[in-house]
Amino acid sequence: MGAERYAPYILIAPAVLIIVALRLYPLILGVNFSFTGDGDQNGEAVGFGNYQELFADPLFRTALGNVGLLVLLLPVAVAIPGLLATFIFLRVPGHRFYRSVYFFPAVLSPVIVGAIFNLLLAFDGPLNAVLGSIGVGPVDWLGDPDVAMFMVVGVHIWATFGMALVVFLAGFATLDAALLDAARVDGASLRQVVWHVIIPSLARTIQFVFVTTMIGMLTSMFGLLFVMTSGGPEGSTYLPEYYIWIQQGQMNRPALASAASTILFAIMLVVGMLQIKLLERSGKVD
Repeated sequence: MGAERYAPYILIAPAVLIIVALRLYPLILGVNFSFTGDGDQNGEAVGFGNYQELFADPLFRTALGNVGLLVLLLPVAVAIPGLLATFIFLRVPGHRFYRSVYFFPAVLSPVIVGAIFNLLLAFDGPLNAVLGSIGVGPVDWLGDPDVAMFMVVGVHIWATFGMALVVFLAGFATLDAALLDAARVDGASLRQVVWHVIIPSLARTIQFVFVTTMIGMLTSMFGLLFVMTSGGPEGSTYLPEYYIWIQQGQMNRPALASAASTILFAIMLVVGMLQIKLLERSGKVD
């Protein structure tokens, strides 16, 4: 009986050890390293000096502002695969098309995706040619500081929504068909079925997709940024992960990069917890 009591802990021990060794311990080392200096002060304790320097840097403040933009656009990034999964599940017209092509972008490398959209969004590219044919002036999609970040985020959503859609489809597999049948018998419209039946039933799935999509947007856009804009124009498309790479890889300032990484981790933690709380408050998660 005593052995059975400890069986669950023994089974999860390898996973816990891996997480501690490869995730938690490096995280603690990174946070500690962020309080030391670079260059002539290498290894010396500098307190919050790196953090003060970060918040005084206009590029880092721009990166934080872009994080706020990503958070605002997060519902769009979740709604797109959610709606497509709903179309597929309810077999609305066109659902076969969505099922056949939805995962294609997810198998492409960010470098390939970035190169493709660089061609499409070029000032003399096909998109502006189409706009010119209907009398709309050309737009500098990747050269205008007010537009470039929206373009990069849009491309990222297109390239990654397939994974979220797979998760939604898995969630639909657990949906109680009796609830849908009862809604149809009661004469519920498609909008009412989605809002009152599907969304509450997929509460946990929606929560999971929100958190994982947010993490992906904050930590997986480096490839697109590097290929499409390299942080430009005028630093308008900087994100913390790109700033970290610049400081570590080009400026040789690992301690400052560690401080930026610590701030990025804190942002992800806070935003993730706020998302969970908001979903609980709205009644979508028990």
